[in-house]
Amino acid sequence: MARKMGFYAVLAYVLYGFAVYWYLFYFADTSLPFEFEGSRADPATFLNGRELALTEEYSKIRNLIFFLSTPFEWLFYFLILLMGLSGAMKRWSENSAKNKFARVGIYLFWLSIFSFLISLPLSYTSYTLSKWYNISTQTFASWMKDQLIDFWVSFGTMFVIIVVLYWLMNRSKKLWWVFAWLLSIPFTLFVMFLQPVVIDPLYNDFYPLKNKQLEAKILDLAGQANIPAEHVFEVNMAEKTNALNAYVTGIGSNARIVLWDTTLQRLTDDQILFIMAHEMAHYVEKHIYIGIAGYLLISLAGLYIAYRLMNWAVARWGKELKIPEVGDIRSFPLFLMIMSVLAFASDPFTNIVSRYQENRADKYAIEMTENTDAAITSFQVLTKAGLSQVNPPLLVKIFRYGHPTMLDRIARLEEYEIRKRNEQELRPR
Repeated sequence: MARKMGFYAVLAYVLYGFAVYWYLFYFADTSLPFEFEGSRADPATFLNGRELALTEEYSKIRNLIFFLSTPFEWLFYFLILLMGLSGAMKRWSENSAKNKFARVGIYLFWLSIFSFLISLPLSYTSYTLSKWYNISTQTFASWMKDQLIDFWVSFGTMFVIIVVLYWLMNRSKKLWWVFAWLLSIPFTLFVMFLQPVVIDPLYNDFYPLKNKQLEAKILDLAGQANIPAEHVFEVNMAEKTNALNAYVTGIGSNARIVLWDTTLQRLTDDQILFIMAHEMAHYVEKHIYIGIAGYLLISLAGLYIAYRLMNWAVARWGKELKIPEVGDIRSFPLFLMIMSVLAFASDPFTNIVSRYQENRADKYAIEMTENTDAAITSFQVLTKAGLSQVNPPLLVKIFRYGHPTMLDRIARLEEYEIRKRNEQELRPR
C-alpha cells in the first residue's frame, strides 16, 4: 500500500509539473489589452525588443520554479513518512542522546539536512537563472552563506516550535492547537520585533542613509505624515542584486523604513520620494499590524485544520505513514506538509488583501507627492530592473502577486493624472 501511495504521489507531481509548464509556456496570455497599447503602461514604450524578450523568458522560468517548488516540498515530506525515514531519524536521535531536548534537536537536524539537500537543486537553479539574466550579482560563496544562514535560522525557530508543539500535543490531545496558537502570538510579535536588529543584519549591513539632503527630504515627508522617524536606513544590496526595493519592517521602536542602495543608484530623488511616501502609507494606515492580525487569524484556522487532518490521516493511514499517534515526533513531517498546503491555499486570499493595501499606499503616495511623472517612471525602472511582467498570467497574479501588477499601478496613475488635469481646467480663472 505504501509503495502504491508513493507511486501515485510521484505520478501526480509529474503530471502537475507538465500541466503548469503547458499553462505558463503555451496557454497563458500575457499580451497587453489593446486599450493600453501605446500608454505609459505599455512595456514597449520603455523596454527595447531584447528587454521585452528577456522579461518574458525570465518570468516564465521563474514562475515555473515557484509552482514546482512548493508541491515538491509536500512530496518530500510525504515520501519521508512513507519510506520510514522519519522513524529512522527518531531512532538515530534516541541512540545518540539521553536528554529529550537533545533528541529533538538531533531529529530536527537530520530532517533539516535532508530538506536542505533535496531543495538545494531548485534553489541553485533559481540562483543561476537570476545570474544568467543579470538580476543577481551575488557570488556563489555569498549565496551559499545566505543558504546556510537560512538553514540555522530556520533550525533554531523550528526547534522552539517542535519542542512546544509536541509537549502540547501530549498534554492536551484535543486542544493542543488552541494552546499552540495562543503561544504563537507573543512568539510572532517577538520575532517581528527582533527581525530588523537581529535577523536582517545577518544577511546584509544596514546603516543610516548617507545622502543627508535626501534624508532631510524624506524626513520632511515623514513629518507631514506625523511619523516619528529619525532615520531612513539603506542596505548594501548592490553586491547581491540589480533589482530595486524599499520596504517597512519591524514593529514598535524597532520599525524601520529601508531603501536598497540599488534603488538609490537607479532612481532620482523625486522617484525615491514617491517610493518613500508609499512606504510611509503602510505605517500611517497600520498595514503592518493589520497584517499581523490577519496572519494570526489564518494561523488559528490553519492549526485547527491541521489538528483535524492529522487525526484523520493517522487514524486512516497511520500504518502506511509509520505514525503510531499524532503526538509522536514522527508525525512532524505530516504537520509541516499540511501547514505548507494550507499556506499555499491561503495565498490567493492574503494576496488580495496585500494588493488592496498596496493600492492604498500608491494612492496615499501620489496624493502626498503629486508627481505622477516620478511615480510612473519609478515603476517603469522597477519593471526594467527586475525583468517583471507588466501583465502576468492570471494564476501567477493570484498566487504570486502581493502587489498590483505594473499594468494596474501605472494605469491608475495615468487616470489620476488625467483627473487632476481636468480638475485644473475646470477651475475658474
